[in-house]
Amino acid sequence: MKLKSREDHQQIGELSRSLGITTRTLRLYEQLGLIDPPQRTEGGIRYYTKEDIRRIKFVLKVKELGLSLKQMQELAEIYRQTKMPDRIMPRLIEILDGHTDAIHRKIGKLSSLARDIADYRKKIAEYYGIPR
Repeated sequence: MKLKSREDHQQIGELSRSLGITTRTLRLYEQLGLIDPPQRTEGGIRYYTKEDIRRIKFVLKVKELGLSLKQMQELAEIYRQTKMPDRIMPRLIEILDGHTDAIHRKIGKLSSLARDIADYRKKIAEYYGIPR
């Protein structure tokens, strides 16, 4: 396949460097179905189009937000079935809302644990006469 210009694509090495990830990560995302296999040159070199890069950035963002691999694969499957990114968004909102709720529950538990630790520390310090 003949490539139009360097602006229309990026090879795996330059893409991984520009995104701050490894080539292995890109191959793994492909293997896990998070992104479609990229096109290849006649010599077998992977190259990524602007659309591929946009999808990879989306995967990196939802990973950063803490979505599970299963959730990311679910979103990738929705995209594969429809090829319309806007079809993913209602499900993504639902996942993010659930994730936010879980984070708030964890924050509540951690706050309670911090209070328990402080109370216990205070009791130990008072009992053994340890200065603060």
